[in-house]
Amino acid sequence: MSFVDHYFDEVSFTTNNVSKTDVETIAQYLKQVRENDGRVFILGVGGSAANASHMVNDLRKLCDVEAYSPVDNVSELTARVNDEGWEYFFERWLSTSKLNEFDCVFVLSVGGGSQERNISVNLIKAIDLAHDVGAAVISIVGKPDGYAAMHSDACCVIPVSDQTLLTPISEAFQAVVWHCIVSHPDLQIKKTTW
Repeated sequence: MSFVDHYFDEVSFTTNNVSKTDVETIAQYLKQVRENDGRVFILGVGGSAANASHMVNDLRKLCDVEAYSPVDNVSELTARVNDEGWEYFFERWLSTSKLNEFDCVFVLSVGGGSQERNISVNLIKAIDLAHDVGAAVISIVGKPDGYAAMHSDACCVIPVSDQTLLTPISEAFQAVVWHCIVSHPDLQIKKTTW
């Protein structure tokens, strides 16, 4: 079997095994946030940061959900990282944004963070802040045992059978899942052009 065949077999596996119930739960959480005039703060690093920006656009444009991603302002990002440290970036940004109980922190991540391994501490601190203020935590992640999956109110874990493809499949399916969510009739208000 060629690598390309194997890769697309993995895509089929993930498509057939993703929890539709979890995706539906996330859609309903976001509907509730909108009904409460809350905001959605989408956090991601690396490829997930690019996905966060795209998801912000779709939530705002198609669903009339007030959404933001801290990584979209590179000046603030680099100033805070330089002066306060990368591990505090999301937490401090959310504090300045007056994160509250009507809001939602939405994590896009492959691993979701690990305290034991000191990985993605910035996401962990943001999740802890969300819990402290009563904001919902939602995540789309690739690992069921990461901090985000274990500490979310709603989570879709992307099933991947070949762990050597964890990152590309997880990041690709973040987009598949959120596009399903923003197309959900309970959320989508405005039609797409095409």
